[in-house]
Amino acid sequence: MSEQPRRRPAPKTGTGKQAKPYRRPQKDPVRMLAFEALRAVDERDAYANLVLPPLLKKARQDEKFQARDAALATELVYGTLRRQGTYDAVIAACVDRPLREVDPPVLDVLSLGAHQLLGTRIPTHAAVSASVELARVVLGDGRAKFVNAVLRKIAAHDLDGWLERVAPPYEEDAEEHLAVYHSHPRWVVSALWDALGGGRAGIEDLLEADNERPEVTLVARPGRSTPEELVEALGEESALPGRWSPYAVRMAEGGEPGALEAVREGRAGVQDEGSQLVAMALAAVPVEGRDERWLDGCAGPGGKAALLGALAARRGAFLLASEKQPHRARLVEKALSGNPGPYQVIAADGTRPAWLPGSFDRVLMDVPCSGLGALRRRPEARWRRRPEDLEGFAPLQRALLREALSAVRVGGVVGYATCSPHLAETRVVVEDVLRGRGAGHSPVAAELVDARPYMEGVPALGDGPDVQLWPHLHGTDAMYLALLRRTA
Repeated sequence: MSEQPRRRPAPKTGTGKQAKPYRRPQKDPVRMLAFEALRAVDERDAYANLVLPPLLKKARQDEKFQARDAALATELVYGTLRRQGTYDAVIAACVDRPLREVDPPVLDVLSLGAHQLLGTRIPTHAAVSASVELARVVLGDGRAKFVNAVLRKIAAHDLDGWLERVAPPYEEDAEEHLAVYHSHPRWVVSALWDALGGGRAGIEDLLEADNERPEVTLVARPGRSTPEELVEALGEESALPGRWSPYAVRMAEGGEPGALEAVREGRAGVQDEGSQLVAMALAAVPVEGRDERWLDGCAGPGGKAALLGALAARRGAFLLASEKQPHRARLVEKALSGNPGPYQVIAADGTRPAWLPGSFDRVLMDVPCSGLGALRRRPEARWRRRPEDLEGFAPLQRALLREALSAVRVGGVVGYATCSPHLAETRVVVEDVLRGRGAGHSPVAAELVDARPYMEGVPALGDGPDVQLWPHLHGTDAMYLALLRRTA
């Protein structure tokens, strides 16, 4: 027999006690999954709503991974991203170096730990020990000690206690106070406040709404499905009617939309009620003369196009859905597949149209934008965007609106829409195009149509004629819509 290797005696500590034997770190699948999602968001500029589902799908292959584990992983990812600004301020108060000098993976573990301590009901000891164990797995024992020390400092106060310490008083710096309290970049707070107007209460309600988990809203595409079918499939206890759209059904308890037959078959889809209202308003405004040809000029990924196509089919109208990016055009084709009326999907640049001027009776131009209206769904976007990004969108938004007004015939209507409430992406764009501002451009022969009557029953739509929806007032994304009628 071969001789067994001798065990080394455990080293003695200064107190005469033996040190604890080394223990391998234990992998916690929930926190590992959350960490992987945050690293993807940070390293690859990925979106959590695209990264998380495949990670959860892979995790569910293990029978030990339960529904409650998926719910916790989802909360850890989205909660950490939503509160990143607040947690950064807290962590910065607990470390002896600028946050930019803390390795991003370490900062992700600290942020996950901070959220468990300050944003959930997980007991303090469990939040700290689980985060340190995660650090041992993904960072190593040395940096795990740093994580442990920082989290124990964070655990000394609750969220309210920390906010009193790290946020300036409202009276001294209102925007920075709101930025830290509600975890938005200062420039976003300023832009939203300008668009919203009013005093402190309104902007605080809006910022709080941005940090709430949004409901999953379905659309029953007319002529292909009904809200009643969706309610029956979900069960009455799990379904709520839409607030404003007759085609909307809200999933009260979350769940998987893809499990519904109508969604799998494309007869229904996931669509925020704000987007539904935009499409419905464009379809509802009267046009003079014929009403046979509709255009969705920025159709990807296809949600509005599918609803527009169904509404057009009811009148026997043809829908052309155009999308510049071929892969997004394929998504539009999938969304429109099975539409009861005539339609065509093309890959084309809306600023270099593949159609003749005056070809359409109704045109929807839902332009690319900063996405500041959908921060509930993509919380990481608030940290990714910069004020200078708007300068990049501005020429494209103006060019697309000008081409939309060229594409519609005299008497026809254009809907200019964007999922941003920023004035530079909404009213300023419309006013500049109508007045011909900018080198080489002339005023456009068009007039604004009051959009409010075409969102019947929706309150708090402002003074018009354009409409700005808000998460805190309407429970929707912050969609903007201006309706313009071509006059010559």
